[in-house]
Amino acid sequence: MSVDVVLRHRFPGFVLDASFSLPRLGVTAVFGASGAGKTTIINAIAGTFRPREGRIVINERVVMDSARGIFVPAWRRRAGYVFQDARLFPHMSVRDNLLFGWRRAPIRADERDIAHVVALLGLERLLMRKPRALSGGEKGRVALGRALLSSPEILLLDEPFAALDAQRRAEVLPYLENLRDEARLPMLYVSHSLEEVARLADDVVVLRDGRVAAEGSVFEILTGLELPALAGSPPLGAVISAAISAHRDDGLTALAFDGGTLFVPRLKQPVGCRLRLRIRAEEIMLALDEPRMISANNVLAARVVGLSTDGDTHANVLLACGKTRFTARITRASSARLELVPGKPVFAVVKSVTVDTPRWVPSA
Repeated sequence: MSVDVVLRHRFPGFVLDASFSLPRLGVTAVFGASGAGKTTIINAIAGTFRPREGRIVINERVVMDSARGIFVPAWRRRAGYVFQDARLFPHMSVRDNLLFGWRRAPIRADERDIAHVVALLGLERLLMRKPRALSGGEKGRVALGRALLSSPEILLLDEPFAALDAQRRAEVLPYLENLRDEARLPMLYVSHSLEEVARLADDVVVLRDGRVAAEGSVFEILTGLELPALAGSPPLGAVISAAISAHRDDGLTALAFDGGTLFVPRLKQPVGCRLRLRIRAEEIMLALDEPRMISANNVLAARVVGLSTDGDTHANVLLACGKTRFTARITRASSARLELVPGKPVFAVVKSVTVDTPRWVPSA
């Protein structure tokens, strides 16, 4: 499955000039400040906006090519679209909303697939309700299911949970993680939330003033020292793919990653389960000598690979721990006192680790 996008359109005071590819199945996040052109790109792929110039190819099918006069209408593009608001039909039940796109799909899912989508999104008890009886998070899950059952070749999500408060968003995000891990679809996820992108995305396209400023793996883009200049957002400390390697008798679970082992309070998932870990830059302390008699459970040997200033008082320090990158945010005074320079060995003391997306992976 491949998706290639090249777009150019001039608006009053703004030019969209962007090109990128979705490198694989899974979630590619389009990340950037408000007004960068994120929603315009989504609408162009969906076919609800026609750029002046461009070419869009989905699964080797050209749906737009301005040079050849090709513009496939939205209803024929097989693009499932989940909007910022759920846009459910108020007079229909949840089941009828789910089946609205299914009835118009060129390839209809069978009853077993419909049941799987319902279970995947936790909608079993909601099927007979009307949208007015649903919470915001439940409406979002129904909108996701409706898009999935339209038999899409690509799933487009335009900040689908932006209207939800933090509690409702936390309830819905695990369902989207399940969808990411199970659906064999490319998904384009528009967001300006660094935490959401870190939690959900496999790859990131950073958009700035209508142009692609950077693109690559979420594990590298969000921890890069260039992120403040590119997107106006401070770098995250780390995004790590890990696997449970052991449950210890002292109440800790060991998580193995490319660069070492991290320890967290005991998890319920079995050994071999893959997880995503997030660490905030402020939660990483640096030391020149390995600290021993401290309460922190995680001390990692690392090497400084880059530094940048962060305002008048702070510095961001990019670290390599094996093939994994960390960014620590410390004061400029601390950086000077430690005499940090690229290549210098240090110890990273990790105070807190957030664990996301448990997923079973069979052992070899």
